Amino acid sequence: APPGRTQDGGQETSFRWQCVEQPIGKLLFRRFLEGSAEFAAAGALWAEIEAFEQCEDAEREAAAKKLRSRFFTPGGSEHCGFLSATATAPPAG
Repeated sequence: APPGRTQDGGQETSFRWQCVEQPIGKLLFRRFLEGSAEFAAAGALWAEIEAFEQCEDAEREAAAKKLRSRFFTPGGSEHCGFLSATATAPPAG
């Protein structure tokens, strides 16, 4: 199996497969994140990123600004301090 991914009786067990691609796994993992004070901001960020991906082009800049202030700015309402500076930097260009 490729690095970071194992096979269990022929069934893929990667995080992406279990918690992103499988609807029930995704739902359960999101509920886990949202149900924990420690991980609630991560769950909210995930939901907002998915909503952002569905935005019309005209709405993207305002939506990105809102995401950055809410999740990426120290003191933001749901600051995700566990993210690296590279992950939270505005895109170049």
